[in-house]
Amino acid sequence: MIDISHKRSSLRYAKASGRLFAEAPILEMIKDKKIPKGDVGQMARSAGIQAAKRTSDWIVFCHSLPLDWVDIFMEFEPEAVRFTAEVRTVWKTGVEMEAMTAVSAALLNAYDMLKPLQTDISLGDIRLVEKRGGKSDMTDEFDQPVRVALLTIDTEKKSGRRTDRAAEVIRNFLVKQPVEIVTEEKLNEEAKEAERHIIRLTDQEQAELIFLCGSTGPTANDITPGLIRNLSDREVPGIGEAMRQYGLQRTPHAMISGQTAGIRNRSLMIAIPGSARGAEESLHALFPGILHIFNILRRS
Repeated sequence: MIDISHKRSSLRYAKASGRLFAEAPILEMIKDKKIPKGDVGQMARSAGIQAAKRTSDWIVFCHSLPLDWVDIFMEFEPEAVRFTAEVRTVWKTGVEMEAMTAVSAALLNAYDMLKPLQTDISLGDIRLVEKRGGKSDMTDEFDQPVRVALLTIDTEKKSGRRTDRAAEVIRNFLVKQPVEIVTEEKLNEEAKEAERHIIRLTDQEQAELIFLCGSTGPTANDITPGLIRNLSDREVPGIGEAMRQYGLQRTPHAMISGQTAGIRNRSLMIAIPGSARGAEESLHALFPGILHIFNILRRS
């Protein structure tokens, strides 16, 4: 199975359909509910719903996931009956296979009910009609990459007494994003020095996204959250909340982190933890959803 533990839950939807081809008299019997084994539409609907909920039992790499809604609809065509399945959930991965499984099970159940009446019934045209949700729905396009500045605020890392693994994690993560790191610096945990660098980046160099990595803890020496609050024209509280929520699903220590975000001169400043794990988790919480803000800021 693919590891999806880093993904965030979002609303997922899929629709699939398939057709059962039969002679006209058989189709009329289905429509009039005169099939000896019972109501084909209702039995196929029940079978499809049951199968959708058990998709991971027989699709090897399919994750087990909670389904919030499944339904099967039946429509008559001149030479066939079409079954359509719709599935919806709020989860980390899509529900395409659940929709396809639901349709397949509905068709097979209908076939079983009809085979005593016609031996050459066929099934086909099983396809995914629509899918929504997840990363594909949150991808913004840019004519120019987002200009990123990475500031590590950690006196020991600047002096070389500590290895800056968090910066390496950030660089590796951003390679797959529509961004460009235009500057990278290490700063002491000294507020005035850091303020000068941030003001230069926002007011002169016009960096669009500034990561302030480190010094986000609860002690008096942890200056990053205060820097952002002091320099921001306006705060964006939802960004910090999103990172903490994501972190709390993985460790209770996330409640201690001062993850904060604010905007100054159309530059977004974000405080993220200085640990490699904390930085990586914060980035997973932010991307790709955070990219939408830059299209908004560029139009302002």
